[in-house]
Amino acid sequence: MSYVKSPEALAKLTPEQYRVTQKSGTELPGTGAYLNTTQSGIYIDVVSGEPLFASTDKYESGCGWPSFTKPIVTANLLEINDVSLGMSRTEVRSAHGDSHLGHVFTDGPADRGGLRYCINSASLTFIPRSEMAAKGYGDYLNQVEEL
Repeated sequence: MSYVKSPEALAKLTPEQYRVTQKSGTELPGTGAYLNTTQSGIYIDVVSGEPLFASTDKYESGCGWPSFTKPIVTANLLEINDVSLGMSRTEVRSAHGDSHLGHVFTDGPADRGGLRYCINSASLTFIPRSEMAAKGYGDYLNQVEEL
């Protein structure tokens, strides 16, 4: 499967998805569509379709955004120093789609690696486990729990 940022994909984005992914915006805490999603599946980049996170690694951090302990494929994420807003953080972007996803922090669950990927729902599309194979993500079924 090829993961690219295309004019066609950008044209399908909602204004909020465009603002977050292309302008490095942030959705308001507690408002994201996937904050309380508990279904089994994967989260992919809304622009490129590249696989980013598995429901298995999602947890409730209390920060107001979906949080994950690790990516599905480390190479699909870029980490960039972000000194905006008067603080030093690590921005997370998708490697192929160049979408702003959110930030990664070191205050995640210690027993799961200690990382907290704090991700905007507007940057993601959720693929339920039952649809993963049909949509070309069958290679990742072993990373997603059956519910």
